[in-house]
Amino acid sequence: MRTLEEVQATLQIAKLQEEDLQKTIQCLSFGENVSSGDYCLMELDDTLCKHIEAGQSLVIRGDADERAVLCSGDKTYDLKIADTSNLLLFLPEGRTPDQMTNSQESAHVVHTQIWGFSNSYWELKKHRPKLKKLKNVLMENPYEGPALGGQQDNTGNRYTMEDLLNRIQSSEEELKTQLETINACQIDGYWRVLDFDYEMKLLGHITQLVDSESWSFNKVPLQPSLEELAPLEPKEMIEHCLDCYGKRFTENDNVFYALHEDKVCRGTALLLLQNAVKFNLREFQEVWQQSVPEGMSTRLDQLKSVALVDRASRPETICLLRVEDLSEDTLERFNQLFALRGKWTEDDITPYIQDLCGEKQTTGALLTKYARSSMQNGIKVFNSRRPVAT
Repeated sequence: MRTLEEVQATLQIAKLQEEDLQKTIQCLSFGENVSSGDYCLMELDDTLCKHIEAGQSLVIRGDADERAVLCSGDKTYDLKIADTSNLLLFLPEGRTPDQMTNSQESAHVVHTQIWGFSNSYWELKKHRPKLKKLKNVLMENPYEGPALGGQQDNTGNRYTMEDLLNRIQSSEEELKTQLETINACQIDGYWRVLDFDYEMKLLGHITQLVDSESWSFNKVPLQPSLEELAPLEPKEMIEHCLDCYGKRFTENDNVFYALHEDKVCRGTALLLLQNAVKFNLREFQEVWQQSVPEGMSTRLDQLKSVALVDRASRPETICLLRVEDLSEDTLERFNQLFALRGKWTEDDITPYIQDLCGEKQTTGALLTKYARSSMQNGIKVFNSRRPVAT
């Protein structure tokens, strides 16, 4: 342990004036059996510091084959090791200058023990949650409706919220938002997604009822709907379908739903496209309009991010291409898109890269980085910056 006299001698050798320094002098020493592997250091921003100081927790998530991410209650962060040329010391009892007082009239020495050291630390970067896996996990056992007489419901591969948090690299709030986005619901305490054909069956019951009762699609009464359709399907499933395809509102203490035209038309289009590789565009539009409830109008812009129109082919065609089926990795996503089509207009490609944008990032910035632009017949198009295997 250094004495005050030894410290003062060192200051003279270094040509430092004692009056220019704090009165409290911290002398560092290594504790017994200190190792660089004893501790991991992590750099936190002000938001995460306050999160920890408030007594809340941070969780590291990821399976063995995934890169780990750090999650707070509502955000997800990439974890990356940052090396530093300076040795970082872990000093639990150390004090920063603003924590010291100069109330002492003369200099004095405080001995502080080093608990650990490292040449690297974990650096955090806010990142999109990795949610594609959520749909894949829930699709292991989609809900196909109540078991028929004599049959048993498949109880395998069912997940509670806790199960999903252990499997999905996402914060709890982001996970809940995505569950709502993919129209998942809780059945017997487990989160499930409906089998698409069953979901369309429920929607068909509702639209047929609206038609037979001559109700307005903008004012579908909940209670009469549940009573009329109860012999066909569970009331909970009817109400869930209304939640998925309509907007709930109350009038004179009665609950109603305004069916969302775009969502109903989109679901009908997916039903038509799911079994066809390509569809003649003109024929598809005719069949599509005939398939939606009377009074609703179909438009191609209702199919952004789920179907791709090829105007260059003769005749023009349309095919199923859902953004949820593409990679979450940005470079791989662009490679997939350019493998499907060599050149894209900005309007066509934007729905397929919008979800890749980070905080304060635009699709234009992504296109600048991952694509090359050119003019074709007076229209700006984008192609890959590097050869793509097709």
